[in-house]
Amino acid sequence: MSVVKTFDAEALQTPVGSAIAEALETNHIVFFPKCPIRLPDAATLNYLRTELPSRLRLKNVSYHPEVDRVTGLKADAETTTRLTGILKAHLADVSAFLHQHIGHLTTEWTIGTCSFRPIQERGRNLKPHASNELVHLDAGAYGATDGDRILRFFVNCNDHEDRVWATKGPVQDIVSRFGHAAGLVDAQGRLAVGLTKAAPDKALSGIVRGLARLNPLARVLDTSPYDRAMRRLHNYMKDAEAFREDLRGYEEIRFPPYSSWMVFTDSVSHASLSGQFALVTTVIVRREYMQRPEFAPFNVLTGLKSQQAASSAQS
Repeated sequence: MSVVKTFDAEALQTPVGSAIAEALETNHIVFFPKCPIRLPDAATLNYLRTELPSRLRLKNVSYHPEVDRVTGLKADAETTTRLTGILKAHLADVSAFLHQHIGHLTTEWTIGTCSFRPIQERGRNLKPHASNELVHLDAGAYGATDGDRILRFFVNCNDHEDRVWATKGPVQDIVSRFGHAAGLVDAQGRLAVGLTKAAPDKALSGIVRGLARLNPLARVLDTSPYDRAMRRLHNYMKDAEAFREDLRGYEEIRFPPYSSWMVFTDSVSHASLSGQFALVTTVIVRREYMQRPEFAPFNVLTGLKSQQAASSAQS
């Protein structure tokens, strides 16, 4: 069964919010064959494709709403101002769409970044932990999530090339098959790591909150046991030959030009095999407002802890 759920333009003309939310929360990729939000005009898209690749300082150019500026660019003030306006407008349009169709998931959410990815994903020859071409689950976006969700909205801005992804299924399947090898699950199938903060992590979080009052970008310094556990799984998926060679659940997905898709990237495994020029908006969704919280990675792992407690009670 495909991990992709498609919502075309006709479907979006009727109330589909609950269907979109159900697909998202049950660890599917929600695919829109035609991007349902306004995109920059043709001249602006051509500018992004032709001008920005030569002006990069980092692999992506990102707008950070908490400080109202872009990072990753080496350019003059005019270029920086223009790009800030483009990404800021796109972020507003994505946010409005999400408020309209999955409003309960936007309650107390945290707006992350709106980025433009101008580099071809195929053949970048990066170290495994940095490579998007290897199937993985996202972990630790913008510091500590503490189990809250990483939701990303993508647009393929290429005018002639598909963006190609691969997946090996949702987090519950990955943990079931590889949790022990990744060090998250013991030999009896029970959770082998802690997920909640003890005193040292709480102290660090307090320090980071203080720093973030002076510089909001300092929040990336925070961490939590849950985020470290997910980072361990992320690294295992990219490092382990056994995982890379296992094709159970493998599916390749093609996203045509000017299509869009959104997915909880912390719970649907994915890789970007090829493609160039994409807009990516990231938000952090509060786990407590999910209607299907049992599919969240934190609760998938907590379920293993519950099994451990039940087993201890029976023995």
